[in-house]
Amino acid sequence: WSPELSSDLYRIDGWGAPYFTVNSSGDISVRPHGTDTLPHQEIDLLKVVKKASDPINSGGLGLQLPLVVRFPDVLKNRLESLQSAFDYAVQSEGYEAHYQGVYPVKCNQDRFVVEDIVKFGSGFRFGLEAGSKPELLLAMSSLCKGSSEGLLVCNGFKDAEYISLALVARKLQLNTVIVLEQEEELDLVIDISRKMEVQPVIGLRAKLRTKHSGHFGSTSGEKGKFGLTTTQILRVVRKLKESGMLDCLQLLHFHIGSQIPSTELLADGVGEAAQVYSELVRLGAGMKFIDIGGGLGIDYDGTKSSDSDVSVGYGLQDYASTVVQAVRFVCDRKNVKHPVICSESGRAIVSHHSVLIFEAVSSTTTRSQELSSMSLHSFVEKLNDDARADYRNLSAAAIRGEYDTCMLYADQLKQRCVDQFKDGNLDIEQLAAVDAVCDFVSKAIGAS
Repeated sequence: WSPELSSDLYRIDGWGAPYFTVNSSGDISVRPHGTDTLPHQEIDLLKVVKKASDPINSGGLGLQLPLVVRFPDVLKNRLESLQSAFDYAVQSEGYEAHYQGVYPVKCNQDRFVVEDIVKFGSGFRFGLEAGSKPELLLAMSSLCKGSSEGLLVCNGFKDAEYISLALVARKLQLNTVIVLEQEEELDLVIDISRKMEVQPVIGLRAKLRTKHSGHFGSTSGEKGKFGLTTTQILRVVRKLKESGMLDCLQLLHFHIGSQIPSTELLADGVGEAAQVYSELVRLGAGMKFIDIGGGLGIDYDGTKSSDSDVSVGYGLQDYASTVVQAVRFVCDRKNVKHPVICSESGRAIVSHHSVLIFEAVSSTTTRSQELSSMSLHSFVEKLNDDARADYRNLSAAAIRGEYDTCMLYADQLKQRCVDQFKDGNLDIEQLAAVDAVCDFVSKAIGAS
């Protein structure tokens, strides 16, 4: 066995790149700066766990498993990589506005995570997104130490208290945007902002026709439970115009799903949203931002597949370029000034930066029964004609040294015996015997 075989077995270089790998000792190693990590900067995770769990009198921290180990440098690298990908896309596409992201607090509300994101992201106007009153308070507290241009995006259900709090944040000079998710929220925003004498910045969430049919896309499409329909958007625009507040409408938000599997689906959704944005500009709204929501996926199993709920068929740069191209294409065609692009990437920012470590309390081993020549003869005698033919073919392939063919006939033999057992034509001892035969074949040819 070798570290290389371990890495291949657990596909670590697939799902873990560029932050996790197997080192020369066969241990999990963390590369906190991604591809820029120098050899001496790699962190042996086993040594971290040992230091944390060893008794205090032995120089350890005396902590008990399970543990969550956080790597803030990974968080910093994720933010920088996301910003760099969009900066490159903006420059290469000739896009005439910039990108600035927000972190959705609901993804991980840990104080140290949120504060680190604000600190690491302040240089490129990174902000926060809140979906409830407690999250809004948390975001207000954190963003006071961040970039003055960083957005505080207020999503979720909004009652009078939530809206009042968001307007207080605006009074505190935080770059706050109240995003309407229900048409009824507009009346509260207009009424409370007048009473508090605060000019609000308003966004609206559009219910797009584009639908993500995967596990993480249940809230997308025109029958999704969040956002405004085309008819509702027009009514909101009309009411804002009548109230003399159409210039307050500055942001369009949408959300296809939190794990978008392909750039084709992404381009479709962003393109549709850019059309809505352009129409809002035409109707006289003071539009500045297009918020593409979450959706930047994580390749959890390392397969790079767009057909899986736990993988994605694109990289960070592909994602950014697809978004920028889709917005630019529509805006150029409609002769609309390019908006600032905002995204709410949660899992893509924080997923890699922490590791849950727990203790293995037991293990199991599979031991097959030993087969004598007599019991093997008895086993073969009870097989039906098709299964007996598989056994003879298996034996012949073994004699010829054709190992792949061996495994093929062993699998066929096993399935036929399972079918016989289900039909009541094979007893449980015979079923155990076929397991023993197949295990013997696997061990003999070195198959996993």
